[in-house]
Amino acid sequence: GACFPCPREGCPMMGHHADRFPEKLKRVDQKYFLNTAADEPFATWRQKVFIKLAGVKKTRGDINLVYYDTQGNSKEYEVASGDLTQDDVYTEYLDVEINPKNTTKIEFLWNKAIFSLLWARLGAETVKIIHGADG
Repeated sequence: GACFPCPREGCPMMGHHADRFPEKLKRVDQKYFLNTAADEPFATWRQKVFIKLAGVKKTRGDINLVYYDTQGNSKEYEVASGDLTQDDVYTEYLDVEINPKNTTKIEFLWNKAIFSLLWARLGAETVKIIHGADG
């Protein structure tokens, strides 16, 4: 997605995501891209992540998920960054490079901002991940 400027609604995707960009289909010589992993087998699995926070009412920082698989591989993904509050549910689509069938653990990480209160604590009340054959 960094190879060329993308419109606000996102970069046009190849494959089953192409129908999300009906206006792009009307253009001549439209550029499309395909998300791939950095290593073989180059597949990614799209997952929709919902995170509801617990702890302090409001703070600054970022929340990440780390995926681990049966071969000892791990990969970290950012879900949200900036002002965080337990009143919100953070939703993100992740193109995960670790096959859901081989996932052994998913770790929740909170990195507080330097200027955040030193005593502030934040955790995940719930983490819900949806994936399937349709992406």
